[in-house]
Amino acid sequence: MNKIAILDFGSQFTHLLANRIRRLGVYSEILDAETPASELKDYIGIVISGGPASVNDPNSPQLDEAIFDLNIPLLGVCFGHQLIMHKLGGSVKTGEAGEYGLTEFTVQKTEGHLSKLEAKTYQVYASHFDTVAALPEGFESLGTTPEDEFSATYNADRKIYTLQFHPEVTHSECGMDILDSFIEITGATRDWSIEKFIELELAAITAKVGSKKVFLLISGGVDSSVTYVLLAKALGPDRIYAMYVDTGFMRKGETEEIKAFLTEAGVENLHVYDAKDEYFEALKGKYEPEEKRQIIGDKFLEIQRRVAKELNLNPDEWLLGQGTIYPDTVESGGTKNAHKIKTHHNRVPEIEEMIKAGKIIEPIKELYKDEVRMVGRKLGLPDKMIDRHPFPGPGLAVRCLCLENTDGEFKTHEVPGFTAHQLPVKSVGVQGDERTYRHPLVLEGDHDWATLRDLSPKLTNSSKEINRVLFMVAGGPIESVSVTPGYLTKERITTLQEADKLVMNALEEIDKEKLVWQCPTVLLPLSINSEGQESIVLRPISSTNVMTANFTELNWQKIQELGQEILKIPGVSAVFYDITNKPPGTIEWE
Repeated sequence: MNKIAILDFGSQFTHLLANRIRRLGVYSEILDAETPASELKDYIGIVISGGPASVNDPNSPQLDEAIFDLNIPLLGVCFGHQLIMHKLGGSVKTGEAGEYGLTEFTVQKTEGHLSKLEAKTYQVYASHFDTVAALPEGFESLGTTPEDEFSATYNADRKIYTLQFHPEVTHSECGMDILDSFIEITGATRDWSIEKFIELELAAITAKVGSKKVFLLISGGVDSSVTYVLLAKALGPDRIYAMYVDTGFMRKGETEEIKAFLTEAGVENLHVYDAKDEYFEALKGKYEPEEKRQIIGDKFLEIQRRVAKELNLNPDEWLLGQGTIYPDTVESGGTKNAHKIKTHHNRVPEIEEMIKAGKIIEPIKELYKDEVRMVGRKLGLPDKMIDRHPFPGPGLAVRCLCLENTDGEFKTHEVPGFTAHQLPVKSVGVQGDERTYRHPLVLEGDHDWATLRDLSPKLTNSSKEINRVLFMVAGGPIESVSVTPGYLTKERITTLQEADKLVMNALEEIDKEKLVWQCPTVLLPLSINSEGQESIVLRPISSTNVMTANFTELNWQKIQELGQEILKIPGVSAVFYDITNKPPGTIEWE
C-alpha cells in the first residue's frame, strides 16, 4: 500500500500533517490512535501525531506497542515523540517552562530524518510542556532547543525517528525537508496532486448525492464558493439551491460586494435571506462565547428548514451542503482525542447528528485553506475571490466581546522596560493542543518589533494567567480600566463595522506586500481612562493554513495614524495591537 498512516492522538495539527504529506505528493490516512498493529502492517510508513495528553497520565490514549516490531519507518511528533520515548524505556518529565510558539532548533547531526538539513540553527514551532528527560537504549539525539536537549532523536536500526517540535507547521522553516526525508526513508511513490483530488472528489460527490439535490448555505468566502463550484461541476447548477443569509454581522457594505463576487464566480440564482432582526433578537442578552456560537449555528439550520418548507422541498430528496474545512472540525473537538477550542457554527450538535445520518455533504472538509485556494484556482475562480481575507461564518458576532460583569481584575505585571497591565476580560487560546481561556496583557513603552517579537511568546509561556499580549496603539497611557456591560446590539455592531472599515481601507495602503492573511478587528467592552466607552483591538496575522499564524509586523507610524482615526469613532476610548502568535492565541478572540 503506497500510503502513510497517521495515528491521531488529538493534535490540532494532525490533518496539517496529512496536508503537508500530500503537498509532498504522497497519500496518507488518518487513523484512530489505538489502531491494532495488524491493521497497519501494509502501510509504507507510520506517523504518531501530537496531542493534548501527558504520557505520564494513566488515562492518556495508548497505542498498540506491536507497531514497534513491524519494521516500518515510524515518525513520532510532539506527544508521539514523548510516547515512543516512554514506551521504549526512556523517561518523560514535566518541563520547567513550556515551549509554545517559535523556538530555535540546533541540528547536531545531519542523519536520518535530518539528512537534508545543515548543521546549524533553524526556527521551529513548538507546543508542549512535558519534555523527554532520558532516551531509550539505542536512540541518539540529533538536535536541541533551548528548553529541550532531546528535541530530535532516532534509532536507525529500528527505523524510528522522533521530533519534539512540529515539522508540519509553516513556521518550522526546516519542517518540509524533515518530512521529505522521512518520505524518502519510506520509499513512497509520489502520486498525489490537486488535479487528482478534484477528479476523485467530483466522482465522490456524484456517488454520494445520487439523484438528490443540494441546499447550500453560501457565505461569499473562498470555502463555500469552491464548494459551490465543485458541486455545480459534478451535478449541474440546476440541482443546487444556493442561499446567502445576511445575519447583520457582516462587514459594512459586504452583502452587496459578496453578491457581486458570487455572480462573477458563476453562482446562478443566488437567494439572499435577510435575517438581521432574527439574529439580534435570538442573541439578546447573551454574552458567553460558546452560547453565542451555538445560537448562531442553530439559527442557520432553522432558517434553512423554514425556507425548505416554504419551497416544499422534500427532505428525503435533498442534502445540506457546507463549505467546512478541516480546522473547523478539529477546533470543535471533532476528533476522538482532540480538545474543543471553540465550536464552529457548522459543527453544532444538530449538524453532527445530520452528518451521522448522511444528510450533509462537505466536499472540502479534509482540506486546509491553502489547498482550498489551490482547488479554486484550478476550477477558474477569480483571484480577487480566492485571495479575500477569510471571514468567519458568524461574522462580527465573534469579534464583538460581550460581558455582564468584570471578568478578572485589572492589575500590573512586572515586565522590564515596559508598563504591563492585565485586562479584566478573557479570550480563547490554544496551548499544547488544549483550549485556554485567559487574559490579555497590554504593554506600553518604546515600540520595537524585534523586541516585541521575542517578548510576546516569553510572556505567554511563563504565565498561566495570560494567553495574549497586546501593545498600546492609541488612547494611553492606561491609568484606569472599567467594564462597559454590553451584548450583541445593532449599536455595538455598527461601532465595530465602522472601525473594521477603517482598518480594511488602511490595509490597502499599509500592506502593499500583502503580508496580512486575515485581520480581525475586535470590540472589547472595556473603557480606558473613562466610563461607558469601549476599545478596539487590531489583529493582523500572517498564515497559510489557519492552524498556525504569526502576528504581522506593519509600519508602526501608519498603525498609529490609523489608531487616531479609530479614536474618532464615538464611544471608542483606546486601540490595541495584538502581538500574539497562534498558538498560544487563536486567530479570533472567541
